[in-house]
Amino acid sequence: MLTKFELKNYKNFKEKITLDLTKVGGYQFSTDCVKNNVLNKVLMYGKNATGKTNFGRAVIDIRQIISGNKRLADGIFLNASSEENSVLFSYTFQFGDNEVVYQYKRLSQSRLSGEELWIDGRQIYQVDFVNKKCEFLNLSIINAETINIDRYILALDTEDNLEEDSVSQIPFLRWLINNTAFDSDSVIISLADYVLNMRMMTTGRIGGNLFTRGYDAFFEQLADKKELDKFEGFLNYMGVSCRLAVERIPDGRYELYFKYKKLVPFRESASRGTVALLNIYRRIINIAKKSTLLYLDEYDAFFHYEMAEKLIIYFKQNFPDSQMIFTTHNTSLMSNRLLRPDCLFILSEKGNLTALCDATNRELREGHNLRKMYISGEFEEFE
Repeated sequence: MLTKFELKNYKNFKEKITLDLTKVGGYQFSTDCVKNNVLNKVLMYGKNATGKTNFGRAVIDIRQIISGNKRLADGIFLNASSEENSVLFSYTFQFGDNEVVYQYKRLSQSRLSGEELWIDGRQIYQVDFVNKKCEFLNLSIINAETINIDRYILALDTEDNLEEDSVSQIPFLRWLINNTAFDSDSVIISLADYVLNMRMMTTGRIGGNLFTRGYDAFFEQLADKKELDKFEGFLNYMGVSCRLAVERIPDGRYELYFKYKKLVPFRESASRGTVALLNIYRRIINIAKKSTLLYLDEYDAFFHYEMAEKLIIYFKQNFPDSQMIFTTHNTSLMSNRLLRPDCLFILSEKGNLTALCDATNRELREGHNLRKMYISGEFEEFE
């Protein structure tokens, strides 16, 4: 699992910002927020324009490194006030007894300047893409000493002709994974499996147009009564009291209905909030069950705070093994009933990330009203 993430010089984050998930406060409540002594469910507060979305995009950036999928352009990349020419991404993972540190620097959306991998404090390799220099120090530790290094170096030389908007360079980590027959219990396989199942969900995509093929497929899935009952139960749990039905219409597609004395088409009558719940649920089924880390950016944008609380409880109960980072600007969610002070972070306008337990000289306890403390200015220095 991810234990630490560090970022520097990316978008609005000029200075280094660190999310340290190993700083567990030892609280005896909300223990379902911690797994293997690592924070497993985290809620990040931040005012508008503090960079919550940018931070999420940075956290899952490593997925593109390993997958090789072309990185989507998302505006200005480097911090505009910095004189540095690259962005630092640094990840620390724990897999069993092994600590893995992987870090790299990007010059742009598609160009790397360097990468390195460490396992249990020993550097495995280092690549300098700018000067075309490589150091393969301890490949034997991961049983990769037979990999064809010459072919990789030749590939680096070929990349001199790549255009800026072409497929990005080949990181050595991706080369390792694709060109080495690792055992199934290899730490490299654990790393690849974890990273490829990191996901980010944004509320900007939750609204959705109900007249798309994606919904047709979901409604067809709900034609299975067990699946329909699960979705109906989810809506009822979230406070949308309803009964549902699915019928096949003449063109062969399936349609979802609210079931009263008459059937009322879901597409035409569902509120925006209910549609948002459908989209979260639809994507939960397809993504969250397989996700190792899920970054839910302002997940509560369409919801009343009580429904937003229920969503966190639902995620905790149904996805106990997945690491989840929720972001919000709703201080009503700042509560020990949901999480705990070491799992509640403030993202400041200056680009600092601070856990509530580190944002005050008080010893925060289960009985403290964190929201009132926040409103009274207790954590103002860290906003």
